Amino acid sequence: MAAIPEDIRDLLDRVERRLPDAPLQEKRMFGAVAVMLGGEMIVAANKDGSLLVRVSADQDAELMQRPEASRLVMGSRPMGTGWIRVDESAAAEDEILDFWVDRALERRAR
Repeated sequence: MAAIPEDIRDLLDRVERRLPDAPLQEKRMFGAVAVMLGGEMIVAANKDGSLLVRVSADQDAELMQRPEASRLVMGSRPMGTGWIRVDESAAAEDEILDFWVDRALERRAR
């Protein structure tokens, strides 16, 4: 398997430092590298440095109003409710990354 590019590795490391001490797994999917917690995808780091975040469906509309949020499009199809793309420049900021990782963990806790 090809090595993970350094910029994606950096984003994955930053995400993983924000997750609870639990067995984490990285898995290539969606053309990205997903971080799995307990066998469930929490986030995925995309090649362009953006982050795919899995959030609670009932928070989706509110979270999509944030300026860094958009709907990930795969091919010509947008992903459904609960899957939000966080742009690269926002994912580079620690405070914003904290916010989105917290939203992903909230969804998992429900």
